[in-house]
Formats: sequence, C-alpha cells, structure tokens
Amino acid sequence: MGVIGLGTIGSALLTLLRDASREVIGVDHDPSVLARLSGRLEAADAESVTLTGDLGRLSRADLVVEAVGEDEAVKTEVLRRLRTVCREETVVVSTTASVPLIRLAALSGRPGNTMGLRFLTPPRPGGPVEAVRTTLTSQHTATVVDRLVGELGLTPVKVDTRCAADATALVHAYLNRAAALYERGGASRDGIDTAMRLGCGLPFGPLELLDRIGIDSALATLTDLHRRTGDASFLPAGMLGKLVGQGHLGRKSGRGFYAYDDSGRPVDAEESVAVPGTAAGVDRVAVVGSGTMARGIAEITSVAGIPTVLVARSQEKAARSLAKIGESLSRGVLRGRVTPATRAAALDLLDGSDDIRAVSDCDLVIEAVVEDLDVKRALFARLGAACKPGALLATTTSSLSVTACSEPAGHASGVVGMHFFNPAPVMRLVELVRTDDTTDEALATAQAVCERLGKTTVHCRDRVGFIVNYLLFPYLGRALTLLDRDGASVEGIDTAVEQGFGHPMGPFALLDAIGLDVSLAIQRELHAEFGEPDFAPSPLLELLVSGGWLGRKNRRGLRTAG
Repeated sequence: MGVIGLGTIGSALLTLLRDASREVIGVDHDPSVLARLSGRLEAADAESVTLTGDLGRLSRADLVVEAVGEDEAVKTEVLRRLRTVCREETVVVSTTASVPLIRLAALSGRPGNTMGLRFLTPPRPGGPVEAVRTTLTSQHTATVVDRLVGELGLTPVKVDTRCAADATALVHAYLNRAAALYERGGASRDGIDTAMRLGCGLPFGPLELLDRIGIDSALATLTDLHRRTGDASFLPAGMLGKLVGQGHLGRKSGRGFYAYDDSGRPVDAEESVAVPGTAAGVDRVAVVGSGTMARGIAEITSVAGIPTVLVARSQEKAARSLAKIGESLSRGVLRGRVTPATRAAALDLLDGSDDIRAVSDCDLVIEAVVEDLDVKRALFARLGAACKPGALLATTTSSLSVTACSEPAGHASGVVGMHFFNPAPVMRLVELVRTDDTTDEALATAQAVCERLGKTTVHCRDRVGFIVNYLLFPYLGRALTLLDRDGASVEGIDTAVEQGFGHPMGPFALLDAIGLDVSLAIQRELHAEFGEPDFAPSPLLELLVSGGWLGRKNRRGLRTAG
C-alpha cells in the first residue's frame, strides 16, 4: 500500500498501516519530512515501511492513499501521475476535506476505483473516519476500503457534509480562542488543556489538539474561514503563525505547543503546579448551600474524612440535603465507587444546620449558593462576621468575579475561588482561583484540600469565566447562531462534533445538560465583562428561556422534549 503526502493525516495513516502489518510505501517530496519520519521508525520497521520521494515506487501498490494538502491543483497532479504509474486495478483513496471528491475521481481517470476517507481529526486507533463514495465508485472499491477501515482499527461514522463543515468551523474557532488565551498569558498551556479535558470530558485539550491536527493545517483552515466569512473569531492567533514560521508544526514535526519524542508522546507536559506557601491544617469544613453543588461538595469532603457541616436556609432544607447525600452515597456503594464502611463513616462526619454561626469553628468555609452576585455578596457579609480569624473562605462561582463575590467579608487575603464541576463526586476538576489579595498560604491550603479530595486543580486568574467557561460559551453561542440558517440540523451538528472530534456531547446536547437558563446567565456575565460579540447572549436562547424551555432538567430543550 502507498501513502502520498506524509503530513498530519498521511503520517498517521502510515503508522496505522504499519501497525496493521501492512507493507507500506510513504511518499513525500520534502526530504526533511522523510528524514524526520525515518528517525522515528525503528529498525524492525525497515522491512515493512519504505520512505521515498519517488512516486514511481508505487507501481506495485494495490491501494494508494492521496493525503497531500487541500490544493486542487496539487491533488490533480498527483492523481494524474498515479494514473501513469499504478496498475489499472489499483484503488485510490483521497483524504480530501474541501475539494469535491467526484471531481477528483473524474480527474483520476479511474473513477470507479476512487473513494474518499474523511477525517475531522488525525487518524488514531479507534478514531472516527467516514468512508465516502461517489456515484461512480464500484462495489469492489467500496468493499476494499471498508475492509481497510476495519483493519486499521478506525471507527466508521456517517456525517453530513454541511454539518461536518459547521463542526469544523465551531471547533477551530474554539481552538483559536484557546491559542490566543495562552499567547496573552491568561492561563498556562497545561492549565488550559487540563481544564478542557477534565471540565468538558474532551479527549484532548485544545492546544494538544492543535498539535495533533498540525498547526500549519489549523492555520490554513482558520485563514480560509476568515477569508470567506470575515468573522474575527477565525482571524488566526498570532502565535500560530509564529510557530509555523519556526517550523514547529505540532506532533508531526516533533514540536508545537508541546515537544514530542520519536513515538509522538509529549515530553514536557507538567505533572503538577508548584504552589508557594505552607498549607494550614483543615480539620473541619462548612459548606453553605443546599443545592446540587453544595450537597456534592459536602459528600466528597466527608468521604475524604473531614468533619463537615452543611448550612442551609432552614432546618428542613438541611435535613433534606443530608438525606439526599445519603442516597447518593448508597448509589455509590451499588456502583462500587465507595464501600459500605466509607458511606457509614462519611455520614457520621456530616452535620446539618440552619444557623450561620455553625461555621464559627471551621477552617474552610465554602459558599455554594445560587449564581447571583447580590445573593453571594450578602452571604459573604454574614460569613465575614461569623468565621473565626484565619479561616479560609471559598466561593464556588463559575462565572462571577471571586473578588466581587467575597469583598463584603473583609477577609480579602484569605479568599479563593474553588470552582467544582457537576456532579462534584464524579468530576475531577477544580478551577482554583487566586485574587490579587490571596496569600500564598491561602492558595496552598486550598490546593492541599483539593488534593485530599482527589481533585486535579488548574490555577486561574480572577477573571469572569476563568478557563472553561471563557472557552466553552463562545463555542456554544456560535452553535446557536447556526440555527438562524434554514435547514440547519441540531442533531446533525451534534453528531458531527461527537463523531468527528470525539466530544462526549455536541453543543446542543451540552446546552441542554448545563441548562438553557444557566447558559444564558453565564453568557450575560461574560458579555458584561468582555463585551465581545462571541459572548453576546443568544436571542434564540433568550426566547427559549422566557418560554420556559430550560433543557434536560424540565425536559424542554434543544435536544430534550416530552
């Protein structure tokens, strides 16, 4: 088998073919590409893999994959030469993403033997691929390509062409925003990637995904999108052009946002962030609130062996919250997440109260009430009077300024943001937010508590949206604008994002899961802070929420009905 064009997709396919014990010939006109790949191959691969700049070496190939750049003239020339080099029965597969496949099939001179493989992300074991045939493709060719997909361990998917283009634009705008955030020092490289992997359940963080796609490929896609639409969200972040200019193209070149070894593994990813300061002991925790988040946090602190008091607005709410925590722990036992002994011990460590003075002997007080600035400020004023000197105060806000929430407490040096993700007992991420006044000791104490709870932290500046919501909600808002177009498919776009890019949920299913009302409130806060068009509240979302459509929680949403 042959692969022409050993960039991001071609080199990945060559590796999959090698791993499937296929004899494969890789062809590229760039000697530096051949040298780089040759350096990665082991001596044992010499018999099964041939790297060359001579397309004539493909004369014996039964199947050839054309994976050169998205330039019709270049693809046409490659196909023209293949017609003279290869046997008449050779199957030709193009990885074209933008040049119409049927046109390439006709230009190939062997339209019956031509098919396409569409990748939205680089090929990997278990990764998605769509086998695309034209009206001219023979059944024999389709059978050969389908068999190849199975041999390579790829997952066949079916994605509508328009929806695939929508998904590509959505994801590339998100990747571009992440690169810009990193470029201006808004968060660390590893913080951005960890936050989006753990906070949204993504297979790769945005900067690692850019490396996998190929920074040059992503730059070309963004440049084309910006040229066609004039949308500033597609104007490539300056860092992308700088990296390409330095020859740092991502995983395929050995360096991009990360450095990679010869096997393609990152070698400079941070294991953990060093936190200055000495952590204080935390022997008792208060969680103020009685909603889902408050109950989840109280559950995990008690499971971690920390005596915890949950403070609600009434004794009835406190008792009901403790009962729900008990039910959650019982489900955890059934699922094998906790042992019966752990459940019993956790419940023994839990108390409930309706008296704010119950926080007075606590070392850490976590505010987990409704996401409303006035409500939070009023509560922090009471906490400032009730907490003991030296207590650490934390807010779980996801979209408000930590400083603005906590200012009335008067304990500025001992305040942090601890943004847990729902459901707190399951989600591993905590965005740990330091204000301008937070001391090293306060941050170290919060970090130590998170580690005790088994959570992974990413450190953020005190800015509305932190990392996850800052990157997530422009993407969700952009998805909603697609629905202004006649014929736009909610299900089709979700499917394209899920199957093409490996997201656990497409944007519309995710909006339903978050809650349309919650999403609208976060959009409003982000837009009030930044004023960018990408943060503007969606008019469609305004209409849906005003009509009582809240998403999954009331079974009235974009993907949820009835």
